[in-house]
Amino acid sequence: MAYTARQLITRSWYLSGIVARNAQTVTGDQISDGLELLNALLDWKSVNTDLIPYWTYDVALHTVAGQEEYFIPNCLAVESLTFLLDNVRYSMDYVTRRVYFGSGRVENIQSLPFNYTFNRTLGGGNLYLYFLPQQVYQLKLMGKFALQDVTLDEDLTTVYDKSYIEYLRYALAQYMCSEYGISFNPESAQILKSIQRELMYVSPPDLSMLKASVLSNAGGLCWQDVWTGQGWRPS
Repeated sequence: MAYTARQLITRSWYLSGIVARNAQTVTGDQISDGLELLNALLDWKSVNTDLIPYWTYDVALHTVAGQEEYFIPNCLAVESLTFLLDNVRYSMDYVTRRVYFGSGRVENIQSLPFNYTFNRTLGGGNLYLYFLPQQVYQLKLMGKFALQDVTLDEDLTTVYDKSYIEYLRYALAQYMCSEYGISFNPESAQILKSIQRELMYVSPPDLSMLKASVLSNAGGLCWQDVWTGQGWRPS
C-alpha cells in the first residue's frame, strides 16, 4: 500500500500538536511548508547516513568502454564494488580521493577497472574507475541509497519501509515544532530518541579489516602488467 509524502506531512502536523487532530484540517500552506521541511530533513539525513539503515545490492550498473565517471542517483555511500567477467566476479580496490585524483598515471589506458573512488554529488554520487574499462562490464555495488527530495504524491515505500517512514514522521514533527518555536511533546521526543537508537543497530557498517602482509612476494601492477597482461598474471 502506497504511503505518500502528503500523508506523511499531514500526520506529522497532527503529531506536532500544531494542528489539532479531528478538530482542524491541515491547510494548503501547511502542506507546502511541510514539504519544504521534509525535503530539508531528507537532505540532512543524506549527510548523516548513520541513521539510514538500508544497504542495497545494486546489480544494474554497466560500464561504458573508455568512460571513467558514472553518476549513480540517490547513492550516498559505497561499501564494496565488483565487476563481472565471463560469469566470474572480480573485486575492485577502493582508493581515497587524494590518491585517485592526485597520483601520477597514464590517462588513456583501457583495461580491467581494478580501482575506484566515490564522491557524493547533487542527487547521488559519482563513481570513478581506473583503468578505464576496455569493454562493457556489469558492476555489482553494495551501497547506501536514500531519497533527498520528494514530491507531494511520491510513494515513499518504493525506497523506505513503514518503520523508517514512522521515524521520519516523528523527526518531521520535531522539525515543525522548531519552525514554529514551540516545544515538542516530551513523550514523542522520547519515542524519537528510542527509534534513533534502534536504527543505529539495524544494519551497522562492516568494520572488518583487510590485512596485507609485508612478507608477501606479490607486488603491485607494473607496466608489463598493463601493456602485456592487462592486469592478469599467471598463477
